[in-house]
Amino acid sequence: MTMQSIQGVFAERVRETPDAIAVSAPDGELTYAALDAGADRTARRLWRHGVRRGDVVAVHAERSAAAVVMLLAVLKAGAAFLALDARQPFERRQTILDDASVKVVLSPPHLAAEMSPHGRTVLTPDDGVQADDDPAVVPAATTGPDDIAYVAYTSGSTGRPKGVCVPHRAVLRLVVGTDIADLRGDDVFLQFAPLAFDASTWEVWGALLTGARLAVAPPGQLSAAELTAYAGREGVTVMWLTAGLFHQVVDTGLDDLRGLRCLLAGGDVLSAPHVARAVAALPETTVVNGYGPTENTTFSCCHPVRKAPTTPTVPIGRPIRGSGARVLDERLRPVPDGEEGELYVTGEGLAHGYLGDPGRTAERFVADPYAQQPGARMYRTGDRVRRLPDGTLEFLGRDDDQVKIRGFRVETGEVESALAALPDVARAAVVVQRAPSGERRLIGHVVAADGGHLSALDVRERLERVLPDYCVPALVRIVDTLPLTANGKVDRAALAAASVLDRPELSAPHRAPESPLEHAIVQLWTDHIGVVGIGADDDFFEIGGHSLLAVTILGELRRAYGVEISPRSLYLDPSPAGLARAVAEARSRS
Repeated sequence: MTMQSIQGVFAERVRETPDAIAVSAPDGELTYAALDAGADRTARRLWRHGVRRGDVVAVHAERSAAAVVMLLAVLKAGAAFLALDARQPFERRQTILDDASVKVVLSPPHLAAEMSPHGRTVLTPDDGVQADDDPAVVPAATTGPDDIAYVAYTSGSTGRPKGVCVPHRAVLRLVVGTDIADLRGDDVFLQFAPLAFDASTWEVWGALLTGARLAVAPPGQLSAAELTAYAGREGVTVMWLTAGLFHQVVDTGLDDLRGLRCLLAGGDVLSAPHVARAVAALPETTVVNGYGPTENTTFSCCHPVRKAPTTPTVPIGRPIRGSGARVLDERLRPVPDGEEGELYVTGEGLAHGYLGDPGRTAERFVADPYAQQPGARMYRTGDRVRRLPDGTLEFLGRDDDQVKIRGFRVETGEVESALAALPDVARAAVVVQRAPSGERRLIGHVVAADGGHLSALDVRERLERVLPDYCVPALVRIVDTLPLTANGKVDRAALAAASVLDRPELSAPHRAPESPLEHAIVQLWTDHIGVVGIGADDDFFEIGGHSLLAVTILGELRRAYGVEISPRSLYLDPSPAGLARAVAEARSRS
C-alpha cells in the first residue's frame, strides 16, 4: 500500500467495505460510504469558502459522529485540522485561533454561537445534501505524507500555548501496520479522549484506517463505571485511558471490559499494583503502557504487560515501529545501559515543529548525529530514562518544570505567567505537589502588589477564564513573600514541602460539620485532598477537588454506606452537607 495521506488510506477502506459501520455515536451511525460522502460534502463547502492546501481549519465540536465527519472533511479539502476543546475558556480558544491564523471554523449549530467571528467564517455543516452542493466541485486532494494533518496545542512555558504541527506520515506510521497492537477490521475502538488531546489520533484514525468501528462515547464527563458500562454495551475491543482514569477503572471494576483485546494506558506513570490487577482480571486482554509526547505523535514507546509486574515501576518499553529512541547525556553521547540519561526520539512520528515558532522548534528538534540519512532530526523529550537489561526503557522523571496533570501536559511556567499577568499580583510561583491520594496537583502561591489584598477565590476564578481546567491550580495560597534559596531563586522545594494545607478562602463562610455523616464526609475529603479545616458547606471544587477525584469519593461512599450516589448529586450541591443529604436520602430509599 502506498501511504500518501490519511484520506487516501481511508478511501481504500471505503472501497473495501463501504457498507460496514465506521462510526457509532449518540448522534447516529455512519457507514464507511456515508462518512465518506458526508465528508466530501463538507469539504466542498470548505473549498467554496476559500480553504486550500496548507490552511488550518478549526473544528469546534464535542465527541460525536458529526465531529468525525468534520475532521475528515478538513483533510479532504487539503487542509490541516485544529481541534478545539469546547470546555476550555473562551479567551484561550481565541488565543489559539489567533496564533494559528485560522480563517474558517467548523462547528455544529449548538456550539457555533460560542465562536466569535473576529474576521473568521464559522460554518455549521448540514448532514443533508445542500441545494448548492455540486459533486463536480471536488477539492484538489493533493496532500502528501509531509503535509500537516493537524495542529495540536500544548502548554507552553512562556505563558502561551504552542501548536505542534503533525504531518500525515506521522499518523500513518502510528496506525497503519503498527506493532502496538494487532489491529483488525472487526475491532471496535472507543473514542473518549477530547479531540484536542492527541490520544484521539490513535482512537479515530486507528479505527478508520483499519476498517474497524469507532464507538464514540457520549459527550461530557463520564464516571469510570459509566464509561466501562458503555464500552461493554458497544463491544469495545481497543481502549485507551489516561493513567489516572485507568487507576479508577481498575478500582471500580473490570467486569464490563472482558471483551477487550487491547487496553492501553499512559500519559503519566502507571501504578504497578493497578497494572497487576488489570492483568489478573483480564487474562484475554493485552495491557499496554503507552508513552509518547505530542511532538512524536501519541506513542513513541510501548510496553505490553503479559504478567503481573514484579518491579515497583512499569517500563515504558521499546520504540514502536517507525520510531527510534536514544538515551544521551548532556553532550549528546550515548549513556551505557543502566545509567540515567535524557530520552531523544526519532523516526517517522516526528512533528515538523511548533507553528510559527522557529526558535522553540530549533531548541527541541535537533540534528540527529547518529542517523544514516542527511538532515534527520530527533526530539528532546526532557524525560530522564534508563535502559534496563532486557532492553526496555524505564521512566525516571523530568528535566524541567513540565508535569502531567490528569493526563494533560502542563508547563508550570505557563500557569505562573497567567498568575503574574493579573494586575494586582506582584509575584507568583507554582509548584507541583502530591495529594494524599497520590495524584499530582498544582499549588499556586501569589504575593499581592503594593501590599494590597488578594482573594484566593477571585484569583482562581480569573484563571479559569484564561486557562483550561487542568492548568488551574487546585489551590491558591496568598503569601506575604516567596521563600528564596541562597542564590536568590524561589525556593520551590520549600513551597512544595507542605503536605497538608490550611483551608483557603472560599465562597461560603466556614461552618463546622454537625452530624456524624457530615463529619465522615469532611474527613474523607481531608484524606484525599489534604486540606484541613474543611467546613460542612465548602465547595468540593474550590478546595482542589475535580471530576476524577469525585468518582473516587463517590465510590468510597458506596462501599461505606451501601448506596449509589449519582455524580449529578455532587455537582448540584458539591458540599459535605449536600452529599450527606444525598447519602441519607439514598439510604432511606433502600
